Amino acid sequence: MSDMSDFQNFSAECNRDFMPADSWRILRIMSEFVESFDSMGCHDRMLVSVFGSARTAETDEDYASARKLGKLLVDSGYGVVTGGGPGIMEAASRGAFEAGGLSIGLNIELPMEQHPNPYQTLSLSFRYFFVRKVCFLKYSTAVIVYPGGFGTLDEISEVLTMVQTGKINMIPIIFVDKDFWGGVVNWFKDSLVSKGMISPEDTERFHLVDTAEEAVDYLRDCHRYGRRGTVKN
Repeated sequence: MSDMSDFQNFSAECNRDFMPADSWRILRIMSEFVESFDSMGCHDRMLVSVFGSARTAETDEDYASARKLGKLLVDSGYGVVTGGGPGIMEAASRGAFEAGGLSIGLNIELPMEQHPNPYQTLSLSFRYFFVRKVCFLKYSTAVIVYPGGFGTLDEISEVLTMVQTGKINMIPIIFVDKDFWGGVVNWFKDSLVSKGMISPEDTERFHLVDTAEEAVDYLRDCHRYGRRGTVKN
């Protein structure tokens, strides 16, 4: 009995300690939503989110491709949204910036890797991943994904889940580099579909290409025929 009593006293003390901190945390979360919604909601261009590794070197062919993608998107009338960091994010931001277009960076505070790149016409800073994810999806009319690691897989899994469950409308989801993503897609089909974890039509929710040009051509075809997605209220 005494052990249970001690546990209850300890729990009550912990709750008292954390309650003020939790209250302030809620206010910080609200402030991130308000600031980001106010900043991103005032643009009249269709926005495209570009995901990919923060570790991609400037000398890598994926960097060159993502940089070209940023330019092609701006030339086609789109604005570019990235995570604001180095690697693929920097490349896409750079291409958009150099083309004189809109380059939005949704920067996240991390102990390593995440350093804001200088190619942002609008730079927002987030403490919370989930607030940042909401902003990516709320304002994106398409998502283009370059090779990346855990962070990229997390982001694209979120997008696919939101589309699959109808939390956002169907938007173009484009994977660049068939060699890199081919194994993942085969696993989707061979394992997830075969075991009933996802439906066969779920593998039709995205499109694979090899180049920036192919990605933008496919994107323009999608939007030409009205397949534009927005977050449901």
